[in-house]
Amino acid sequence: MRTIVSALALSLALSASAFAADHSVAIRGGKYVPAALTVASGDTITFTNEGPAPHTATANDGSFDTGRLVRGKSATVTVTGSGDIPYFCRVHPAMKAVVTAN
Repeated sequence: MRTIVSALALSLALSASAFAADHSVAIRGGKYVPAALTVASGDTITFTNEGPAPHTATANDGSFDTGRLVRGKSATVTVTGSGDIPYFCRVHPAMKAVVTAN
């Protein structure tokens, strides 16, 4: 019985990750494109810096941080929880956007 329960739990975990979606946000012209993105909890977002200056994508609540991205570099984060997750650039704090997780 324990083996069946363990197998079922593993199957459910694998199924949940199989349905996770991948999203992309470009950093260009001093902006995040798109500036607002709706995702499901467990989805990933790949941030790619297309501009000449370094940038980050750092959640206000600390739930994700890409670290410093130079031109052409990307970082992928996994969104957890739900609700609005505002984020900004640590290098250019006026750059702001939001992810909404369902």
